[in-house]
Amino acid sequence: MAYELHYWPTIQGRGEFVRLALEAAGAVYIDVARGSEDAGQGLPAMLQHLQEARQPHPPFAPPFLKDGNFIIGQTSAILHYLGSELKLLPRSEQLRAWTQQIQLTIADMVTEAHDSHHPLGPDLYYEDQKPEALRRAQAFCKTRLPKFLSWFEAIVQRNPAGTRHLVGGKLSYADLSLFQLLEGLRYAYPKATARVLVSTPGVVTLHDRVAALPKVAAYLRSERRIPFSEQGIFRCYPELDAG
Repeated sequence: MAYELHYWPTIQGRGEFVRLALEAAGAVYIDVARGSEDAGQGLPAMLQHLQEARQPHPPFAPPFLKDGNFIIGQTSAILHYLGSELKLLPRSEQLRAWTQQIQLTIADMVTEAHDSHHPLGPDLYYEDQKPEALRRAQAFCKTRLPKFLSWFEAIVQRNPAGTRHLVGGKLSYADLSLFQLLEGLRYAYPKATARVLVSTPGVVTLHDRVAALPKVAAYLRSERRIPFSEQGIFRCYPELDAG
């Protein structure tokens, strides 16, 4: 039975972290909201799950994953669930918890990247909060960006199993998510990110290794990979890029 991924059909967003895990594992899945309404898919199908009054465990918002009768939301929780299913987690419970800690830290940075261009909240357009966004983005580029990427560099270098992965000696969903984080940062803040990456070679090498994985590379070349845009989490406003 195919997994059903429910996420907005025109942006990468947080759903992209889940897509990458599914694609890298070669899993069979349906990107429901991108499907045809004639086939019972599309946005109405996704919204129906969100509005289902009889669902005992309703997801708060997309992304959420449906596996048979089981529905789970929140990107980090979905990846932890899929990690076991798709063999994207180590066997050790301690290392599984460590993988989740890394993923949650990635989620923190994703939120900060989003809030750098929408510091007053998503209910206002970027044009309505430009002065505040400039201040927030300057702080993000100067302080938060290097702090996060330095931490990721440290855990790559300190991995007892070697520097090919973040956790243990095999690919995990954390590797895939760090790849996607770096892709987004390079799109949104190319100058600032390039400056920081000079001092984080392990992060860059890991990113490139993930990009070269056959299934990931094929996905990145395909139409299934939605381009970045100024509608998603990572947005390129050149005036905010403190390179």
